[in-house]
Amino acid sequence: MTTTHQSHGPAPAPASAPSPSASLSHLHLLVSGAGIAGPALALQLARRGARVTVVEKAPALRPGGHAVDFRGHVHRRVLQDMGIWDEVHARETRMGTQTVVAADGTPQVELPAAFMSGDVEIARGDLAEIMYRRTKDLENVSYVFGDSIASLTETSTGVDVTFEKAPPRSFDLVVGADGLHSRTRALVLGDESRYLKHLGYYVAAFEVPNHLGLHRSARLHSDPGRMVSIGNSDGVPDHAGASLVFSSDEQVGYDRRDLAGQKKILTERFRGMGWETAKVLEALAGLESADELYFDAIAQVHVDRLSSGRVVLLGDAGYGATMGGMGTGAAVVAAYVLAGELAVAGGDHRTAFAAYEAAFRDYAKGCQKVAGNAGPFLAPPTERARRRRDLTYRLLGSRPLARLFKKLAERAATAITLRDYP
Repeated sequence: MTTTHQSHGPAPAPASAPSPSASLSHLHLLVSGAGIAGPALALQLARRGARVTVVEKAPALRPGGHAVDFRGHVHRRVLQDMGIWDEVHARETRMGTQTVVAADGTPQVELPAAFMSGDVEIARGDLAEIMYRRTKDLENVSYVFGDSIASLTETSTGVDVTFEKAPPRSFDLVVGADGLHSRTRALVLGDESRYLKHLGYYVAAFEVPNHLGLHRSARLHSDPGRMVSIGNSDGVPDHAGASLVFSSDEQVGYDRRDLAGQKKILTERFRGMGWETAKVLEALAGLESADELYFDAIAQVHVDRLSSGRVVLLGDAGYGATMGGMGTGAAVVAAYVLAGELAVAGGDHRTAFAAYEAAFRDYAKGCQKVAGNAGPFLAPPTERARRRRDLTYRLLGSRPLARLFKKLAERAATAITLRDYP
């Protein structure tokens, strides 16, 4: 297996060696996925002495990406426990107000930063890099890029794993942290069609020229069943990102590697829409690689259980939502709980996995419930629904209701009582 390291960006504080009294030094875990959940768990487990191998199908750590946010005391406590709270703040987007506009660009309602960006917002790639840098040089953590799990066979003492490229190896436990379309979940629980619930909307995102001159702000325009937004979250004058959301009563068939096919779907869906849509579609037409376009259904994962034998699901693989479900916050909280329960159980996976699921399932469901509103909020199905949305958020964004607004935005994120783990 070839381990690939990256070195860019500001250096973090020196990584701490695992405590000599850590209780998991006898365990070697394979974690599939180096997005957010995987490195978060690697950091939590390494502190307790476990050996961790993280395998990622991408050739390197993925930079950039959409912004993710944290909100409320639960998220803050976990980030502080991980030792990365200050660094997350140092690299936050500092995103400001996002404005809903009419077809002619006239402002209709402002969405406060606390609602759209939480207490702190950071680019997904920056967050992954922070956790990666905290773990990559530890003796008990290794990263393997450009490979993925091919098969899993549980034995009486562990899991025999074959890879697409590397020789087979055995591990005590395997963690599927490989996203909404998890290969690990498919291997142990079956095809994703059994667990992926489509919510009637699709989302796309890609870079566009910042022709509106936005600075840490965004504009979005909706008409029935469609939404287009343009935003600048990093403060770089030439940078901007566009997001498209559309409703569909039927599932849209497409190949994720077929850029031309995805372009065609989006162009047909958004042709004739007002505001800046024509310029956004022009930028879409100029994309040259499928890696430049994110396109997926707004969907949720609903599984009967989060583990099977020595394999357990973490993050979007187990309870993900495409957007709006605080997936990143839920992932770091889940990593805290899973690692903590393994420590409490002394590495006994049966006890730990059951406790992890009992502690976390209701929290995950609460986050998913919020995510179910993302499509209708961004692209209301009717003009009447759009007007009702704008009126509601105009009222909630007013000064007298600002505190209530913040409390409502944090409710799902804080709906768990965290244990103090060893």
